[in-house]
Amino acid sequence: MKRRDFLLGVAAGSAALGLRVPRAESAGTAAQQGWRTFEVVTRVDVADPAGATRRWLPVPMRQPTDYQRTLDTHREAPSAHRAKRIALPGYGIELLAVEWPDAPGVGTVTVTRQVQTRDRRVALAAGKRSTAASRRRACTNSCARPSCCRPTASSKPPPRRSPQGNRPTSTRRAIYEWVVDNTARSEDARRRRRRCRQHARNHHPSGKCADINALFVALARTANIPARDAYGVRVADSRLEYHCIGRSGDVSKTQHCRAEFYAQSHGWIPVDPADVRKLMLEEAPGGPPATDSKVQSARALLFGNWEMNWIAYNHGHDIALPNQAGKPVPFLMYPNGETAERRLDRLDPSAFRYSITSREIAA
Repeated sequence: MKRRDFLLGVAAGSAALGLRVPRAESAGTAAQQGWRTFEVVTRVDVADPAGATRRWLPVPMRQPTDYQRTLDTHREAPSAHRAKRIALPGYGIELLAVEWPDAPGVGTVTVTRQVQTRDRRVALAAGKRSTAASRRRACTNSCARPSCCRPTASSKPPPRRSPQGNRPTSTRRAIYEWVVDNTARSEDARRRRRRCRQHARNHHPSGKCADINALFVALARTANIPARDAYGVRVADSRLEYHCIGRSGDVSKTQHCRAEFYAQSHGWIPVDPADVRKLMLEEAPGGPPATDSKVQSARALLFGNWEMNWIAYNHGHDIALPNQAGKPVPFLMYPNGETAERRLDRLDPSAFRYSITSREIAA
């Protein structure tokens, strides 16, 4: 799928080691404050290495937040010529870059991380200005501009309306509701690539989380609202009885993109219209309708809240991977790799093999 075409078509048509927790805070105290601890193990291999081989693995955000912090990271790449954690400019992206000069030496890379998360909730009804809002204002400029993978349109944003009636709503909420109402979740990535442009031109955009939430970000930026994607992976079952938006154990295929927008009164506010569409497709046989009570509750919850059974990697896009031979990647949510012959398809397990497992560690 050509991500740029997806966004342009819809916009026009619709108008090293991680940081450690301070020692003063015990595990019991962390649990009392809502923190949960996960051990996540990633193993990456290449089926047919050829010549110089490189791999790039996303890592959890180094900077601690009020909803996520990294306790420890351990990596094993015994045969690698180079294995280094690298910070990229622009969006504060960090990754693990591993290289081999020739095929015979290529081996398995294993990365074990311990990460703590707690549910993220923003009290939107409160009008008090947050300290975080002032502290983070400087980083919003880059989240308001279009880019290669985030084109915007000069056309007007979606009309202000509320699906519950004629009650006035903000532009931010209107964009969120419009994306929920006017997109569709598609699980077939290969088919999606072929049909994406047609869906966009017909005003019926479809895709997965990275497409739907990218649409929210692009429309918000069109309306001069700073917004950004958040790329990561689900690491636990949902505690909110939403069966399809959680996973534990083998989480190799649970990568998930979310979104945020910025408001001076509250700082960065989390949203996830893509998961509302996922519930409508997968939560019950045949897909529950938009009027279903579970869909309605998720629709309200996912404007201003994230259940943190998910670990965030980064907010980056248009990423030039270190020492890459191929083109920049639109985002870094999966392990990436290339050999002397080709860029490895991160969605093709026969050529690029990896597994991710997660378990919760009791306090």
